[in-house]
Amino acid sequence: MKNVSILVPETGVIEAVADPHYMFRAVNEFLQAAGKKPLFEIQLVGLTKTIKLNNCLFTVHADKLLKEVTKTDLIFIPAISGDIATALELNKEFIPWIVQQHNDGAEVASLCIGAFLLASTGLLNGKKCSTHWNAADQFREMFPEVELVDGRVITEEQGIYSSGGANSYWSLLLHLVEKYTDRETAILASKYFLVDIDKNSQSPFTIFKGQKEHNDEAVKQVQNYIEKNIEEKITVEALADKVAVGRRSFERRFKRATHNSVLTYIQRVKIEAAKRSFESSRKNINEVMYDVGYTDTKAFRTTFKKITGLTPIEYRNKYNKLSNKNTPTPDYSFN
Repeated sequence: MKNVSILVPETGVIEAVADPHYMFRAVNEFLQAAGKKPLFEIQLVGLTKTIKLNNCLFTVHADKLLKEVTKTDLIFIPAISGDIATALELNKEFIPWIVQQHNDGAEVASLCIGAFLLASTGLLNGKKCSTHWNAADQFREMFPEVELVDGRVITEEQGIYSSGGANSYWSLLLHLVEKYTDRETAILASKYFLVDIDKNSQSPFTIFKGQKEHNDEAVKQVQNYIEKNIEEKITVEALADKVAVGRRSFERRFKRATHNSVLTYIQRVKIEAAKRSFESSRKNINEVMYDVGYTDTKAFRTTFKKITGLTPIEYRNKYNKLSNKNTPTPDYSFN
């Protein structure tokens, strides 16, 4: 029997507490239906017996207090909500317990922005981690010693797991079900919960908003220029000249401020504009490509897929209602 401890943090998100409980309870039922013994002993663990979540909309009753759990096999750290610094302060008593349990052999999994609480333990230092794309900049600022992996749905290193944003944690739940049981049971769970198995990227859902939570005014000036001139072919040299900074110094400052190279930032701004156009207009692929400053169809397709995980046509077909409701003029430029 594997002990699964689902933490119930103050300011936690109810779905990220209830869903792993539901998943592993259902797997026990699948096993019993197949004539096998249930594998998981599931418990909700809190700092107090009663915890109010989602701005007091829900009340969760913990099965055990933290101090009552001396040994467990798998710990889930659900997403937290509200101001991150406040949430971490409210839940700091979990930190030494998580560290001790991991040192004693327990595996630890964070769901969505539960990664902030996991990172606070120090267990992620020097390791890869994923979290919600919308919280990536803040995470990097708070935990520079952790390697945040953009777009990744699941990370796994030395018994420590993390998942991407929001419902992508279902992929991590399936991954752990397969690890603790077998592929057949994981596939059954994926069909039962209508969750794609082996989903490995949250890139198609990411909205690039630009990293401007910094104090380098020269870099902000350049960022604004890039965003207002997406149709232009912009060079690093021209941007450095615009703010009267040497190229090498400019590139270092830009990377330090935005966590992207200048060229990567330009690409992401252009592709974000292309995504918005695909979502809301009737323009064909070539028209959108020219609008964002690309003339080479292969380069545009390659960059678009690298950033979003989808080809331009796949993205348009997925998100544009107009293209789904009407039969579009065939576009043979590329796929």
